[in-house]
Amino acid sequence: MFRIRQIVDGSLPRDKRDLEEIVGMLRERLPGVPERDLQKLPGTLSDPLSAQFRSLLFVADDLRGDLKGFALILHAPDLGFCLLDYIVTGQKLAGRGVGGALYERARDAARATGSMGLFFECLPDDPAACSKPDYAVANAARLRFYARYGARPIVNTGYETPIKPGDLDLPHLMFDDLDTGKDLSRDVCRAVVRAILERKYAHLCPPEYVERVIGSISDDPVKLRAGRNGRGAPKAVAPKEPVRTGESLIALIVNDKHDIHHVRERGYVEAPVRVRSILQGIEPTGLFWKVDATQHPESCIRAVHDDDFVDYLKRVCGSLSETKSVYPYVFPIRNRARPPKDAAYAAGYYCIDTFTPLNKNAFLAARRAVDCAMTGADVLLNGHGLAYALVRPPGHHAERRAFGGFCYFCTAAVATQYLSGIGRVAMLDIDYHHGNGQQDIFYNRADVLTVSIHGHPSVAYPFFTGFEEETGEGAGEGFNVNLTLPEKIDAALYHRTLAAALDRIKAFAPKFLVLSLGFDTGRGDPTGTWPLKPEDFTKVGRVIGELGRPTLVVQEGGYRTTSLGANAAAFFTGLSAGAKPSIIMPITPIQKLEG
Repeated sequence: MFRIRQIVDGSLPRDKRDLEEIVGMLRERLPGVPERDLQKLPGTLSDPLSAQFRSLLFVADDLRGDLKGFALILHAPDLGFCLLDYIVTGQKLAGRGVGGALYERARDAARATGSMGLFFECLPDDPAACSKPDYAVANAARLRFYARYGARPIVNTGYETPIKPGDLDLPHLMFDDLDTGKDLSRDVCRAVVRAILERKYAHLCPPEYVERVIGSISDDPVKLRAGRNGRGAPKAVAPKEPVRTGESLIALIVNDKHDIHHVRERGYVEAPVRVRSILQGIEPTGLFWKVDATQHPESCIRAVHDDDFVDYLKRVCGSLSETKSVYPYVFPIRNRARPPKDAAYAAGYYCIDTFTPLNKNAFLAARRAVDCAMTGADVLLNGHGLAYALVRPPGHHAERRAFGGFCYFCTAAVATQYLSGIGRVAMLDIDYHHGNGQQDIFYNRADVLTVSIHGHPSVAYPFFTGFEEETGEGAGEGFNVNLTLPEKIDAALYHRTLAAALDRIKAFAPKFLVLSLGFDTGRGDPTGTWPLKPEDFTKVGRVIGELGRPTLVVQEGGYRTTSLGANAAAFFTGLSAGAKPSIIMPITPIQKLEG
């Protein structure tokens, strides 16, 4: 199995390594590519104006990250066409489906940009036009491959005219109408050819050569070469065994230590059965590949939580017996500089409620949850688009120096802090309860956008935070968004509110999305009052996936174990479907390209 993913700007560590491999693969497979073009390739992703095209780069690799091939598409938004610049696979991968999958992704990309067609060059299959006879055999095979998709050479033009007398191996210009059935007009073809020759080959093609080629295009509409049997080439047919690319698979990282934290008290709904219920629902979907959590340094936690808070949790949990729990006893808010020495009294100094105990394994389970989220962040940094940290205890109620709401460390915030070292991060919290932890941690920052959809604090935990007027402070003013909803709503209102949240995230244009996922918005949840059903969670997942950003999902609430599995399967089915066709365009705008 392999996956296909897009490299947007080459800033991720995995992307930088892949770009180096791509340049090496080009040198090996296409030795005629000028070195100047190889050196310019990485820069075209971050600076599309330099090439007068937007560059869309897709790579095929396995789930270990080993490169199998790539496709580079050049998009001319001013003329509405795409040019497939390169499609290259490893030498030992013939017949493995990598080339076909890459070409299909190139077609998807062209459709997503609104292009009227996909153009590319293909070397001739006429032995007289080739410098070596055996070249014609290989070129004929390539033409037959593309003919399966309806792509054929444009004929009756001077596109194959040698620049220098005696030149051979001059390519045909191919046209793929992307299954629209529309003819290619003479004027459009002339504009496309001019753009290719002047933007891509300006260093080779003098102006008089360009005008001669363009003047040779006289058919209207232009003609495409018929199949060798005299008829049009056949359209593509589905292979007998479809290639499974795994491009929208979701990396699944499960907290393997979640069940050591089990509060066996009546009414304590945050129990190990939650994880088992979700796994039973999502594993049959075939959407996931499992990744083992790797240990990350404690400094990751201390980057978002105060040292004295972390030290307290670590010390108290480590000192308790298996059967002992510490609950807050008093809440010493009047003198924050002098916390009580007694562990039970000090719990109220760091806790926001009366029902979140400290016990022997709370710190260890929460610490491992952080490892899971950080592993998911590493998955994104390695170029994969979707990761799910299925963890408990949850984390989004843990503030910089306070725990509560079953939460000890703000797991999603730790991963967000880590990812923010690469680029801007949007946090979206769709748990029924306000994500006060990430709000508190990032309230003064503009590089992290925090958005929370939740029950109004007048009726929903934690009651004292999550009001709409809380919009951030200092540099963070305007970068905290609370979208509150009443106790009773219908699904339509929820979906409208989610659309507004996603609009705000799109305007922020983050490099990553971290999603705090709660299923306590589902119908019948003992801690929520909203009516969402599986079909609603499918829609929620799909529109989030359509953002087209590398997304880390961190599990938060959801306590109705009889419906957790169905709701989770529905959400991730939608997320995968929404993410699959996404094409991320370069952020650098191109208003008008000069010919």
